[in-house]
Amino acid sequence: MPIKYARRLSGRKRSTESDRHLGFALAFVAGATNAGAYLAVRLYTSHVTGMVSSIADNVILGNVDLALSAFGGVISFLFGAATTAIMVNYARRQRLNSEYAFPLLLEAALMLCFGLLGAKLFTLKGMFVPTTVMVLCFMMGLQNAVITKLSNAVIRTTHLTGIITDMGIELGKLLYLNRHTPEKQQDVVANRDRLMVLAGLTFSFFSGGLCGALGFKHIGYSVTMPLAFFLVLLAIVPAIDDIRVYLRKVLK
Repeated sequence: MPIKYARRLSGRKRSTESDRHLGFALAFVAGATNAGAYLAVRLYTSHVTGMVSSIADNVILGNVDLALSAFGGVISFLFGAATTAIMVNYARRQRLNSEYAFPLLLEAALMLCFGLLGAKLFTLKGMFVPTTVMVLCFMMGLQNAVITKLSNAVIRTTHLTGIITDMGIELGKLLYLNRHTPEKQQDVVANRDRLMVLAGLTFSFFSGGLCGALGFKHIGYSVTMPLAFFLVLLAIVPAIDDIRVYLRKVLK
């Protein structure tokens, strides 16, 4: 990956193009992680809506353990997003280039831990839910908050409900037959560029899901190692830039 491109991809200076490219990359990672996680722990770890519904269902059905497990997943996702907010805001105050890179590097480290220790982590209980599930939900919270903050909530990568809804809205505009009226009302026009971005995010998530499910089926937990390496490639250049600046100050 060219250094200049990697710097634009996750660095402090943003552009619409870099936001979209990073969004596609992270949607692929989220899709792969989500699909692999389901095969590993039978839970879609980015589907907070489903987890909240599961809490309600299991409370009514009297399945306390399952309700607490889903609650633990939601809390982990929440704290993942909060961690990204803390890291990004700290980096902004320090004027670091890696304000968005550090959360991705943390996600890569957790992904590596999941790949190396996934089977063992599943046997460890924390907050009434296996540690594996907590780690995966925390990672998805981290990632979703990163892309949400850098794109001002325009792009999301860990779930498709909003993306498919927005695609439907733009598709409805595209198919709308404009008939001119005496009042000369403004035509309904679809944002084709936005529609293509939404379609790209959907395709990236789906293709990531295929790769994650296929990889986990045939390789197992270690399939997450290439994903961790991919995240490092996305984020390492701005981090190295900051390290160089720090070393220059120290060595003066």
